[in-house]
Amino acid sequence: MAQVAEIECVAGRGVLGDRFFDFKEHYNGQITFFAWETYEAVCRALDVQDKPVSTFRRNVITAGVDLNDLIGQEFQIQGVDFLGTEECRPCYWMDQAFAPGANEFLKGRGGLRAVILSNGILRADIR
Repeated sequence: MAQVAEIECVAGRGVLGDRFFDFKEHYNGQITFFAWETYEAVCRALDVQDKPVSTFRRNVITAGVDLNDLIGQEFQIQGVDFLGTEECRPCYWMDQAFAPGANEFLKGRGGLRAVILSNGILRADIR
């Protein structure tokens, strides 16, 4: 996992260069989102200070939006259109990759899987 300044979203195919690019037709996880607020909360709850947000293996980190509200909704970020498809559910390896208890903590807030509806570039807002 690497932090990059921008990613290229390709409609119906995924994020250029991502391991799931062109994974399969009608794949509902062409791009994944994870909330910065959830990262901060899981770090506090499990007393973790040495794991980056990239541990969760999501494509885009968001702030200030409830990702679960976007399930079943079309939305736009920086001119790129998406359709939220489902929660990006955590799995058992979260307990090994992040910390024991992470899998349980993230149930219901593991992020958002989405389909890319239009081509475009997402640029990081690094503050």
